[in-house]
Amino acid sequence: MSLPPNAPSKSRLNASPVVELRQYTLKPGRRETLIDIFDGHLIEGQEAAGMTIIGQFRDLDRPDMFVWLRGFDDMVARKDALAAFYEGPVWAAWRDAANATMISFDDVLLLKPAWPGAGFDLSGSQRAALHGYEKASGDNRLSDIVVIKIHHLRPGTETDFASRFETDAIPVLAALGARPLAAFVTEHAENSFPRLPVRSGENVFISVAAFNSADAHARHEAALASSPEWQAFEREAHSCLARSTETLRLSATSQSLLGR
Repeated sequence: MSLPPNAPSKSRLNASPVVELRQYTLKPGRRETLIDIFDGHLIEGQEAAGMTIIGQFRDLDRPDMFVWLRGFDDMVARKDALAAFYEGPVWAAWRDAANATMISFDDVLLLKPAWPGAGFDLSGSQRAALHGYEKASGDNRLSDIVVIKIHHLRPGTETDFASRFETDAIPVLAALGARPLAAFVTEHAENSFPRLPVRSGENVFISVAAFNSADAHARHEAALASSPEWQAFEREAHSCLARSTETLRLSATSQSLLGR
């Protein structure tokens, strides 16, 4: 998958073979404080340690949730990069202020691309210039949004579901207005940095897509509901699902590589 043709460019090359999807529950009213800290002070240090900060977002439906994605070259590189950052001077300087905004930070899914080429293509992307601290927009209808769907799968069905999604779902999604960005399944390797917990025992398929606006996404969902092709995909894939699919509607911060 690739970013849209008009996506911003970044010198670090494309897809990370290991990705974390991180959802933080924050203290009421503290999300903008964390975004200021994160975007203003924590991105450069993490990337200098060897990570790729793929995207960070406001959850449109949960005002006290901060969602972000970061990538690594492999599980060993993940261990080394996390150790370098969390034992380094940048995190030491901003740890207390960042942690003071949070209630929990352990909702983390460890992922890998669902098939070759299914990861994020960040080739040529770059961050916008940081002009002080940004403020949240009161109206997201005119902004691009990123939608992440978390499909909870029965054990052993990841390959079947991913194959069906690649073959049957992506063409329908794209035809009905989505811009598919990436797809992932659970990375079952042992957590290489246990100091930061991840959700164990998970079997998920994650799809990531962009839309021109929240209204465009709503129209897309309505079109899916009446699409015979989509209904056929859902019938075929239903046996793979363990429970209901989660949908995250996200608005990117100014320093996110996705959704700007």
